[in-house]
Amino acid sequence: MSRFRKAAFVLGTMLGAGRGKGKRKRIVEEGEPSPGAELVVVALLLLSALFAIGFIVVLATGSWPRRTQYEGIALGGSLGLMAFALILIGKQLVVSEELTEEYPEPEHPEVQGEVTQIVRESGSRFTRKRLIKGAAGAALGALGLAAIAPAIGFGPALDPFELNWTPWRRGKRLVREDGTPIKASEIETETFYTAFPEHSTHKDIAAPIVIIRLDPSALRLPRSRRGWAPGGILAYSKICTHAGCAIALYRKPTFPPVQPKPALVCPCHYSTFDPADGGKVIFGPAGRDLPQLPLMVDRQGHLRAAGNLSGPAGPSWWGSRMKGAIYQER
Repeated sequence: MSRFRKAAFVLGTMLGAGRGKGKRKRIVEEGEPSPGAELVVVALLLLSALFAIGFIVVLATGSWPRRTQYEGIALGGSLGLMAFALILIGKQLVVSEELTEEYPEPEHPEVQGEVTQIVRESGSRFTRKRLIKGAAGAALGALGLAAIAPAIGFGPALDPFELNWTPWRRGKRLVREDGTPIKASEIETETFYTAFPEHSTHKDIAAPIVIIRLDPSALRLPRSRRGWAPGGILAYSKICTHAGCAIALYRKPTFPPVQPKPALVCPCHYSTFDPADGGKVIFGPAGRDLPQLPLMVDRQGHLRAAGNLSGPAGPSWWGSRMKGAIYQER
C-alpha cells in the first residue's frame, strides 16, 4: 500500500471514530475535543484548494508577467497549506499514547482489529467530521486537477485561436531589435533583415518578420497582393509553418543552374519558401505558405505595415487554417 493510501486510510478511519463505540473496551483514552483546531484545519484545507485552483488559472490564462513565479507560489502554497493542516491534525486532533511494549506482529485477525480500533479511537477529538472531510476532499480534488493541468501546455486551452493573434495592423512601423525605425532606402538586394512591430512585444510568435528586396519585375504575387511590396520590398513571418523554427537563411542564386531563384529557408528541416510568389512552399515539410505582411512607405520613408499578416503565424497545428490572423495589441 502506498504512503498516500495509508495516510488516506488512517485519516478516514479517524474521522469515522465512534462507529464501533460501545462494542469493545477502549484501548486509547478519549481525548478532549478541540473545535478551534478543527476550524483552523478546515481553513487551511480550503486555502490549499484555493491555491491549487489559482495554479490552474495562472497556467491556463496565457502570458502573465513572471508567470512561472506565480505558478510556483500557487502550487507551493497549496502543498504547504495542506502540510500545515496535516501537522495540526497530528499535533492537536489525534490522541497520542505512550507504549511500554512493542506491538505484536499483525498476524491474527484479532490483532489487526485492535490496530484498527486504536487508529479509530485516536480520532476521538474530532467533532466536525463532515466539515473536515469536505474540506479535505476539496483540497485533494483541487490538487488532483493541478497535477493534470500542465497538459494545457500541449496547446491553447481556453482560447483555441490564441495562435492567430498578431501585433500587426495598418500603420505599425517596422523597427529593428533595438527599436530603430527601418527606412525603405536601407533595404538592399541580396540582404536579409529581421524586423519587429514598433511598441509591441518581441516575444509574440507573430512579431518577428523577415524583409528582403527583389526586382519588382520578378514578383509573381497574387492579384490581391500586388500593392504589398513597394519597390520590391517584401516582408514575411520569420516563423516556419512546419514546426515553428526560425527562418534564418536567405538563399541567393549563387549557382543559377542549381538554385534558380532566391528563397527563404528554415535550416532546421529545410522548408524552403519562394518570396517572389507569396511565400509559397517549394521544398521541405512545411504544410502551408509563409504568411506575408503587406507594406507601405510613409512620408519620412519609413516602412510600415499596410495591414495584418495574410495568415496566422507559426506551425501548422490543427485549426491553424480555420481562421485568419487576428490583430490584438499586447
